[in-house]
Amino acid sequence: MSDDRATAAREKLRAAMVRLSEGDRAALEEIYSATHAKLFGICLRILKDRKEAEDALQDVYLTLWRRADRFEPKAASPISWLATFARNRAIDRLRTGKVRAGAVPVDEAMELADEAPRADRLLEDAERSARIHHCLDELEEPTRSSIRSAFLEGRTYAELAEESDTPLGTMKSRIRRGLAKLKTCLDYQ
Repeated sequence: MSDDRATAAREKLRAAMVRLSEGDRAALEEIYSATHAKLFGICLRILKDRKEAEDALQDVYLTLWRRADRFEPKAASPISWLATFARNRAIDRLRTGKVRAGAVPVDEAMELADEAPRADRLLEDAERSARIHHCLDELEEPTRSSIRSAFLEGRTYAELAEESDTPLGTMKSRIRRGLAKLKTCLDYQ
């Protein structure tokens, strides 16, 4: 994702956080959609138990709903602030002693690296995927189905040519022209 898109995703999340602090319930859904995968990953890495991580994540969003007004848009990145919430909730669950065996020891939890993709990266990937599918849908048949089969299903050009009773050179040309059109479409999206 480009820096412009990352910045736009961050600003969109920041704006949703501000709206949430003003009582906008719809903003919570937007924040959840943009951040739940990353925050769940943090909780799961610490707690090592899916149910415990889900419970901790629920606590994160409940706390966020109650304390959104504490978020300082100019002082912190929204995803960093939320990641701290998630880490703290997971550590709180460890400290209660009720978490099943296999969880990371409390002393090590603070040092645990966050290896999950950033929320803005996940958002970018989803947007990129939507753009690719939109541009694929703009192609004419049989070019569209040939490209989908070759690149999404892993079929060879020879298999596609044989299956459609098309000369191999024609299949290669069809896909090459289709990819050029796909690139043009993606450049303008």
